[in-house]
Amino acid sequence: MSLDNPSHPRLTKQGIAHTHDEIQPYIRRTPVIEVDGVDFDLGPCRVVLKLELLQHAGSFKARGAFANLLLRQIPPAGVVAASGGNHGVAVAYAAKRLGIPARIFVPSVASPAKVSRIRACGADLVVSGERYADALEASQAWATTSGALQIHAFDQVETLLGQGTVGLEFDQQSPALDTLLVAVGGGGLIGGIAAWYTGAVRIIGVEPELAPTLKRAMDAGRPVTAEAGGIAADSLAPNQVGALMYPLAQQYVERVILVPDTAIEAAQKMLWNSLRIVTEPGGAAAFAALLFGFHKPSKGERVGVLLCGGNTTAVDFGATVHPPH
Repeated sequence: MSLDNPSHPRLTKQGIAHTHDEIQPYIRRTPVIEVDGVDFDLGPCRVVLKLELLQHAGSFKARGAFANLLLRQIPPAGVVAASGGNHGVAVAYAAKRLGIPARIFVPSVASPAKVSRIRACGADLVVSGERYADALEASQAWATTSGALQIHAFDQVETLLGQGTVGLEFDQQSPALDTLLVAVGGGGLIGGIAAWYTGAVRIIGVEPELAPTLKRAMDAGRPVTAEAGGIAADSLAPNQVGALMYPLAQQYVERVILVPDTAIEAAQKMLWNSLRIVTEPGGAAAFAALLFGFHKPSKGERVGVLLCGGNTTAVDFGATVHPPH
């Protein structure tokens, strides 16, 4: 599938810029911070972190959710989405903001933090199956019987356009990046970002070893089924990458790095201990690739890292609260 295929002619910089104009009133322009690589024993490089975990609904997914709800015609039955967690939170949040009925299907692996946020937004929550693929099948059946509009987590043009606005913002905020590390689940984020940069920076995908969806696809030359496990199974383990993002990855993603769960967990702890940033496992995966030398920056290299999600109960503030004397 080529980039000029008429099935997705809007996956361009112009399409992403238009989408950004449409969703801008509803999303946050998340900040970036620059840190010295020496602070993390990475040598003389510069690291720029984009804090997309501060986005509404706790992840970049809010961008794609609003893009779908604002750019597509919504039927009276509302919308339905399947999610490991973050996409469901985002669709529930966006639907609440826009007054649209929403039903969200999640697998049993979804984290309690994400399930509670979906419920808090007032969406109709259904737990179905053990993994994302199970929830997706159930959501498709519901869409057929109810007439609700399906909002796919990654394999939908509007979803990719929304996630591509992360690249637009990062480009504006830090225009001199050499390399960008992006966590990969279904590939909506890295696909949208690739559509924005079109080779202007090195884009490297990062996946858990136990959920190598894009790595398997790149090796096979097409999207194929991969394992869907590990510490980030509720955000980076959809079985297959999307068909729409794959040609973008073929053309613009330099390589895919696999990181072990132990590295992801250590990266979460390092971000907290050094910067007081709390990420979920999927949100720390890209940083883990840098922290443990899976990507070794050259001297003076400016490395961008997306911290893409923060829906977690990793910090228990209640444990530190003491009643007044």
